[in-house]
Amino acid sequence: MRAGFTLWFTGLSCSGKTTISRLVEAALRAQGLPVEVLDGDVVRQNLSQGLGFSKADRDANIQRIAFVSKLLTRNQVVTLVAAISPYREARELSRKEIGRFVEVYVKCPLEICIARDVKGLYKKALGGAIPYFTGISDPYEEPLEPEMVIETNRETPEESTAKVLRGLQNLGFLA
Repeated sequence: MRAGFTLWFTGLSCSGKTTISRLVEAALRAQGLPVEVLDGDVVRQNLSQGLGFSKADRDANIQRIAFVSKLLTRNQVVTLVAAISPYREARELSRKEIGRFVEVYVKCPLEICIARDVKGLYKKALGGAIPYFTGISDPYEEPLEPEMVIETNRETPEESTAKVLRGLQNLGFLA
């Protein structure tokens, strides 16, 4: 019997959420599992157009992602969410709504995220051009008890991916 679940990657912008989620996606597809990735940037373009970055808008965005994740999970799809999701309360509400939920904290120091930023968003935020930027002018609330922590400044993407896959096995989500 196969059961869907949601693997929720949370962390600062440029911490490695999308990179690791795509590698995990490939590994799970190789095992024959149905997988969908809900990337924060893609969701904003397609499902959350018109929302800004105030706390209320960010919470609404996360609620939409959680709703889609719940539907996919309920239909036996492994759902990988790669979204900053900066507020603990919104992540906890997502956990309750989805049920089969695994939180992965993609931990990376702010200075490394800034150095990785090819889009120049941190530079703009530090210059005051982007208000409510997570980690700069808006808080990121680190998870208190995530099921997994990967440290993308200390691990290669492949090591982080292997760590996630081992964690899923240890939690009973993968054989």
